[in-house]
Amino acid sequence: MAVSALAELWTALTAGPRPPVVHHPDYRLPLTSLLARTGLDPRRPDLALWWLLEHGGLRKADVALPDPATWADLLRVHTAAWLQALHEPDTVAQVLAVEAWDVDVDALWRSLRRIVGGTVHAARLAVERRGPVVQLAGGMHHAHPGKGAGFCPVNDLAVAVAALRHDGFAGRIGILDLDAHPPDGTLACMRHLGERIGAAQSDTAWLGSLSGCDWGPLPGADETVLPVGCGDQAYLAALDGLLDRMPACEFALVVAGGDVVRGDPLGRLGLSLAGCRQRDARVASRLREIGSVWLPAGGYGQQAWQVLAQSWLAVARRDRLQVDPNADPLAEHARLISESLDPERLGQWSLDLADVEAELTGRAPQSPRLLGYYTAAGLEFGLSEQGLFGLLERLGYRDLRADIAPAQPGDRLRISGRVGDDAIRHVLVELVVERARRPEGDLLFVHWLELRHPKGAFHHGRPPLPGQSVPGLGMAREASELLVRMAARLGLHGVALRPAWFHVAYTGRQRMRFADPARQGRFVALVRDLTAMPQFADPMRGFALAAASRAVAEGQIGLSRDRAAAEVYRWEPDEFVQSVAEVPEPPEVALEAASVRFVPL
Repeated sequence: MAVSALAELWTALTAGPRPPVVHHPDYRLPLTSLLARTGLDPRRPDLALWWLLEHGGLRKADVALPDPATWADLLRVHTAAWLQALHEPDTVAQVLAVEAWDVDVDALWRSLRRIVGGTVHAARLAVERRGPVVQLAGGMHHAHPGKGAGFCPVNDLAVAVAALRHDGFAGRIGILDLDAHPPDGTLACMRHLGERIGAAQSDTAWLGSLSGCDWGPLPGADETVLPVGCGDQAYLAALDGLLDRMPACEFALVVAGGDVVRGDPLGRLGLSLAGCRQRDARVASRLREIGSVWLPAGGYGQQAWQVLAQSWLAVARRDRLQVDPNADPLAEHARLISESLDPERLGQWSLDLADVEAELTGRAPQSPRLLGYYTAAGLEFGLSEQGLFGLLERLGYRDLRADIAPAQPGDRLRISGRVGDDAIRHVLVELVVERARRPEGDLLFVHWLELRHPKGAFHHGRPPLPGQSVPGLGMAREASELLVRMAARLGLHGVALRPAWFHVAYTGRQRMRFADPARQGRFVALVRDLTAMPQFADPMRGFALAAASRAVAEGQIGLSRDRAAAEVYRWEPDEFVQSVAEVPEPPEVALEAASVRFVPL
């Protein structure tokens, strides 16, 4: 037996009971621009859940599906005027830092009520079990009774406290806010709740906080403000002090912020992943005898889902299990779903009426198949099983349909849908693909892929990316994984395309590379130098990809080789490949990258 397998077996034998996880597919906020604009990945709850189910020892039976919060739940904390204001797209967009066109109020409220309901459900479950429960969304600690702020429209923490008090729970409640930003909204909500139930704030909930931002005094909270980049040692020492000062409680809410990790563009406290794990382990040990709910709160970088998954590992005492920093739960989930699908349902042996007629008459089949394999009905089934149709429906599109037609070259797939009662069918996805023969093996070649959100519109202050006619769907990662799964099912070597713009290659750079090693080397150098240019620094995302891509497209970037004078660089749309199997990078890539420099002109 492999060493890793022995370690997992030992962990399973020595660990305590598996804490429940609260999750719902509605946790993914239906906002196509949220990740690009803020760094908040709406997939974070799903990514953590998929990894835990596949690698962390969590079982499906341990996952609880919550009901939505009721309006009565929300009104115990928030004013009716604020809840009414949140039905205006402009108000929601301001709180969440997105454009108003990206807000479908009904769909967003379904997510918000489900998240708040999840925190309430987790709180009741934790009180009942007298143990930890991990809620995979929530921790919206900046929302006040009458306003939202900092990506927090409503305060699920306060709503959960109010629900427990309404249930008759009279024990002391503690709130440990370990996000990188202060719990200003939670403090205001606790005061408001105390006034409503006629209790002093200390009788409502004790609030302790470690943060990296000084937003002024928070009277009534035990707050410690740590310096930027304090790192593991200083943070954990401050945490020990806060835990020593924490009074005895019968229930606790833990805001285990994912923005404290090193590299987070907004957190800036500089903890390692191991430091985040120690944070959660120390808190879990302190709260071992009481019910507790763990929430993810902020997290604006690629490691946020890993911090969330680690929270469950810490409270479950899975000490020997580690989250692989290179893990890709989305890709693995897509693979598992794909392998579970019946080929007959996808189209290999699926016949429609035209095909039956062709069989009886001896004529060629009439219904086209994508790449000679997938029928339109089969693709609709597969896209539904992979969750893509569900995501489109949550963006406000209905009556989704796949249509296949020949193209020159290859085959064309269009996914279309309607908006409301509109009779017009809007094209949402357009794909043109063919099989392409290469010396190393046949590839799925993508001639054209466009993900379109026709309900959206570009803001005058935020022009489109080069080549964009309408905003995207925020599903580029899902689409790329589905193409990889198509290639694998058809026995192809991988997926290839010719990216017409820098931003397309940049987005796919983690799993794709240019087939020509020298071209890949220049691309590596271009990413290196653009991300270091101060004019492309973005306070939210770290790198202003849209501005950089426009600069490349408009000839504002120069290429210098071996310290020679720079010449205007013209983007090179060469073949960009993602192999189904791992392929080592040739040494020519690093040599070319070291020989060139890109500079602003």
